Amino acid sequence: MSVVDSPVRTDAAALRRIFGFLRIAVGLLVLAALVTQVTADLLHDSFKPGEYFSYFTIESSMMNVVVLLVGGSVALRVPRDTELFTSVRVAILSYAVITGLVYNVLLRNIPGDGSYEPPRWCNEVMHVWVPIFILLDWLLAPGRARVPWKRLWLVISYPLAWLAFTMIRGAITGWYPYPFLEPTGPGGIPSLLVYVIGIAAFIVAVASAAIGFARLTARADRAAP
Repeated sequence: MSVVDSPVRTDAAALRRIFGFLRIAVGLLVLAALVTQVTADLLHDSFKPGEYFSYFTIESSMMNVVVLLVGGSVALRVPRDTELFTSVRVAILSYAVITGLVYNVLLRNIPGDGSYEPPRWCNEVMHVWVPIFILLDWLLAPGRARVPWKRLWLVISYPLAWLAFTMIRGAITGWYPYPFLEPTGPGGIPSLLVYVIGIAAFIVAVASAAIGFARLTARADRAAP
């Protein structure tokens, strides 16, 4: 006797395929934004690779390209992500949310220094539309695995390493990618510490909520007919 999939499982499989295609499309969009920025800077003789690739947004956007393209391919081939890949998705979700928040709250209205700036759509893609998509993808796309709480270390390890590198490099060169990280800024070191601790706490909070959500939905999936 043949077994017919339940409507719930059939709908979940169709939705997963849709998000698979969307992930690939958005991953290519992020790649296009990065390539456009670099190309525009090169054409205007303003590309400084040591600075460009030191921005948290650029590094996390490169991660997004890889994870979205791989995640899209995986979603089109198998019904569920592995626990490790779901943990990686928790990490890029946390980075995307903090990237969007910091840019739109702290950096969007800071005036430029008068030098050439790449096309505005690139910034909008990386700081607004991609974070929104990654959040919706996490909430709506089926196929998450149950994530253990110990994976929080995976999430916070990169921001801690990035911060350490940034502060050491800044102390040597005098250049910091973001104004709120400058120890000689208006608020000095106390202000810097407030921002760092606040951002770190927010990343942990987002990652914790994402892990809790993955654990709940994985349990619900097992209970489904």
